Amino acid sequence: MLAGLPVAIVFLAQTASAIPPNAPAPAAAASPAKSGEETCREAMAKADTREIVICAQKPQGYRLNPDVMKAKREARSGGRPTRPGPGGYHDNSRCVVGPEGCPSFGINLLGAALTAGEMAARLSKGQEIGSMFITDPHPSEYQLYVEAKRDREAKEAAKAAAAKAQAKATAAAQTPAPAPAAIPPPAPTPGP
Repeated sequence: MLAGLPVAIVFLAQTASAIPPNAPAPAAAASPAKSGEETCREAMAKADTREIVICAQKPQGYRLNPDVMKAKREARSGGRPTRPGPGGYHDNSRCVVGPEGCPSFGINLLGAALTAGEMAARLSKGQEIGSMFITDPHPSEYQLYVEAKRDREAKEAAKAAAAKAQAKATAAAQTPAPAPAAIPPPAPTPGP
């Protein structure tokens, strides 16, 4: 390896001396990069009447909707974990086959009658009754999406309003103030 080092230095010295000092530097790119519109125009100009040329913008890549992604994160997080309290644990050890049976006696008829009465009252007023049957108070993924979208749009509107106010303030500061009008001399007052 060390024997080849002097030979490599000699070859490099010869190639460096072969380039004249006043020679122009080689151009990295002969022409600037063309935009998609220019390329499309050239292709249409070169196109034969029998060829079909279709020009379209290249898609900017795969982009996920940020509102949907935020809703999915919130739906997966599930919120703060809770432990069942004293009423959250049900002892089902007595529900066995035999003479004792389960302590629950089936349908609560009084609760069902009260629910039916509340439904009738709401329907007579023209209100909705769907909220009466919600057993899981957690919002659905779609509700989380709508909320995330509303929040994002509100932030964008606030930014736009702030930018508009800033632009107005800048324009007002750059506009020269009108020259003061000449004040006419006071009219002479008649003497006594």
